[in-house]
Amino acid sequence: MNQQSPIDLTRITLVILIIVLLIVTSLWTMLPFLGALIWAATIVIATWPLLLRIQKAAGGRRSIATMAMTVIMLVIFIVPFSLAIGMLIDAAGKGVDFVRMLSTQGLGAPPEWLNKVPWVGKRIVDEWQQLAAGGPEALTETVRPYVRTAAATVLSVTGGFGLVIVHFLLTVIIAAILYSQGEHAAHGVLMFARRIGQERADKVVRLAAQAVRSVALGVIVTALVQSLLAGLGLWVSGVPYAGLLLAIVFVLCVAQLGPLLVLLPAVGWLFWSGSTGWGVALLIWSLLVGALDNVLRPVLIRRGVDLPMILIIAGVIGGLIGFGVLGLFVGPVILAVTYTLLESWIKDDKAQAK
Repeated sequence: MNQQSPIDLTRITLVILIIVLLIVTSLWTMLPFLGALIWAATIVIATWPLLLRIQKAAGGRRSIATMAMTVIMLVIFIVPFSLAIGMLIDAAGKGVDFVRMLSTQGLGAPPEWLNKVPWVGKRIVDEWQQLAAGGPEALTETVRPYVRTAAATVLSVTGGFGLVIVHFLLTVIIAAILYSQGEHAAHGVLMFARRIGQERADKVVRLAAQAVRSVALGVIVTALVQSLLAGLGLWVSGVPYAGLLLAIVFVLCVAQLGPLLVLLPAVGWLFWSGSTGWGVALLIWSLLVGALDNVLRPVLIRRGVDLPMILIIAGVIGGLIGFGVLGLFVGPVILAVTYTLLESWIKDDKAQAK
């Protein structure tokens, strides 16, 4: 009769601690790349059919398809943000020149239309006249603290954008690797999932991919289309700093706030500056662009899984707080995958109970 060997609790405990230590240290090492890795995987999963079409058109050569997709990503993501940074730096330079001009020539008399502005017009005119009466020295002393604050803000914003550009470049590099070795990566994910989930592994991985595609297509693509159309309208109508406004519209669209928060003030500026025709044209264009998400987003989301809008909004806000600007994209993806897998697990449990 064979006797069962006693359980070695010390060895099992040490093995578990070593495994936990390896997992924690590995995640800690990968933490700077985690956001870029998740975003790159999101882009690759959502655009994989496009890669296969390009590969087929290129005679089955994966290298050409990978290069084409990498160029597309650079054009879509890097170029708009580079233009936005250039616009911001140019605006900061013009602001410094304007302050220098005021410090030498003085403020001058307020325009007549300013007194007609409701509620605040008269107060602004009084403050303006007091500053003008004090001469360039009084104006310089008044403006100096605000100039310092504005300079610090510009430096922090451009530095933040620079960090975002680095993340984007890292994302592009990781995505290019995934494009070229996508089948091997998918096989590794499936093998790992089967090791944990056994017969449910294929279904779980498929649902996760569908959730990622829903976020990428329904949220990011919709925001991209809306922001590009909004930027086109701003540029054609002659609104200044259209590149910077395009970047702001893109962030607002990803946050599910829509482009009208930027477009409507631009319409008001056109009417105020006397460009009535362009103001009417931009107003009509703004209403069309603002209503586009009600048509485009449901069509794109149906290609994946149906996700509640509150989940997307929570992912955007939580991702922004947790991951910074990159979290606008990473947050909804993480919550969407978690929600989809949890919903599938609950449904399977109910089906087995019956």
